[in-house]
Amino acid sequence: MSTQPHLASGPEGPDALRPLLATVLNALEEGREARGGPLPAGGPEAVTRAVREAAGDVLPEHGSDNALHTLVRALAAGAADPAHPLCAAHLHCPPLAVATAADLAASALNPSLDSWDQAPAASALEALVTRALAQETGATDALVTTGGTESNQLALLLAREKHGSVQLLCAAGAHHSLHRAAWLLGLPDPVVVPAPAGTMDPAALDEALTELHGPKGSLLVAATAGTTDAGLIDPLPDIADLCETHGARLHIDAAYGGGLLFSNRHRTKLDGLERAHTVTLDLHKLGWQPVAAGLLTVRDPGDLHPLTHHADYLNADDDTEAGLPDLLGRSLRTTRRPDILKIAVTLKTLGRTGIGALVDQVCDHAHEFADLIEAHPHFELYDRPTISTVLFRPAHASDDALAAARRTLLHEGRAVLGRARLDGRLWLKATLLNPHTRPGDLAGLLKLVEGHTPR
Repeated sequence: MSTQPHLASGPEGPDALRPLLATVLNALEEGREARGGPLPAGGPEAVTRAVREAAGDVLPEHGSDNALHTLVRALAAGAADPAHPLCAAHLHCPPLAVATAADLAASALNPSLDSWDQAPAASALEALVTRALAQETGATDALVTTGGTESNQLALLLAREKHGSVQLLCAAGAHHSLHRAAWLLGLPDPVVVPAPAGTMDPAALDEALTELHGPKGSLLVAATAGTTDAGLIDPLPDIADLCETHGARLHIDAAYGGGLLFSNRHRTKLDGLERAHTVTLDLHKLGWQPVAAGLLTVRDPGDLHPLTHHADYLNADDDTEAGLPDLLGRSLRTTRRPDILKIAVTLKTLGRTGIGALVDQVCDHAHEFADLIEAHPHFELYDRPTISTVLFRPAHASDDALAAARRTLLHEGRAVLGRARLDGRLWLKATLLNPHTRPGDLAGLLKLVEGHTPR
């Protein structure tokens, strides 16, 4: 191997990358063919063995020109491929090619958004795109995050810093990151509001807010637009009304459902979103971005003041006064890659109509799958889908048999399905985020489950 490796940027960058990209693309194709399905067969032991064999000595005395091909092929062969129609367990989207290409450019240029002199154009682009996306939710500004977990944590942090210690209230189906954020920030344990139908019960919320009565802003309600288990949306207008009545602050976790904003057919499901103080968005779900692509939108830009931080080598006062933008208050992270580039390229390439069409397609697929389940004599549907998640189960299978069938499908590499426990029963979960899925794929998925589940 050359003793002077090429750089990804600079004059030699493009010429150095071209043959390497060909190597990567060939390795991806070979790995996909070797895998042959949505998941590698053989389970954790087989995958670990294959990776160990490919990696060999991970820090050899002398390098190898074949390392790129060998390890990319091994990763692809051992991957869960979200572009496969039977890989449908999680909120794990197949990224768009144009977004992935933009992410390559971001990696090659390697800007770091902790000071303007490391990311001049990237910081300007981030300011433009975040404010445009914030406006979609009725907010004024937005921060780029690594995803819903960081966004939810920031939402609680901003609430605490503005109002002092706050009491979080959330429904039983809220994302686990809210509980972890409360713990991490030293807040009281969240009050869990009943959700008998899978969504927050407004009457129960009203009762809890009345009982907890405190100073304005001391109570923080976290509603969900797209639960992880079933893709359900809390009654946002009713919750917003109650928050106004009780002087509570409102955060809406729309990490999953926020993508409905791009769809003319489905955006009304998010009515009430604009009344939140903060909103979590996550475009590596219904936005088809490579990880990571999260945002937190903020209605009052003054709420961001607690993030202000001074480090003379990054945002000296005289530099800021001279007009150099101060970026440290845009995140809790210091080094921060320009994830906004792939988002901006996607928005500009597809436009609202193009992204909305993808949203409509996956929602349509979910309804088609629900139709198949309802028409099948041996399957039971939990409920009609709200977004693109479908819960179902073989009608007469025990929970243990259902769990075992799911694991068998994983071990054989045949299908990747999630699981959710609702109403005291175990359900299989299909989260449909692949717009290229066909009706025959969905019928085949049902046939696989039926063949692997004893009656």
